[in-house]
Amino acid sequence: MQVQSENIILKKTIEFSLRIIEYVELLESQKKYVIAKQLLRSATSIGANVHEAQNAESKPDFIHKFKVAAKEVEETKYWLVLCSESKSYPDCKALVDKLHEIDKIITKIISTSKAK
Repeated sequence: MQVQSENIILKKTIEFSLRIIEYVELLESQKKYVIAKQLLRSATSIGANVHEAQNAESKPDFIHKFKVAAKEVEETKYWLVLCSESKSYPDCKALVDKLHEIDKIITKIISTSKAK
């Protein structure tokens, strides 16, 4: 299945989710199950909500789905902060950087959609 290449947020959330899956597999190999499970759920939920928004029933529904994605971004930031601050966790700076990019795009989409 190909993601529409012109829709940057769809592409970025898929790529991010795939990188999160790899990181979570690394965490699980180190028996860090609790954080791995929470991180996997919140991080992949970002893309799921962005994808759902593509078939929103209305403009308010579209905005709502992106707001839910924004909340998941915040939760994912929390789990990644815990990982990055813990001395026994593998490096996740690249994931934090990618999440920051996604956050900026989602914030822009919400503000632009509200303004129209």
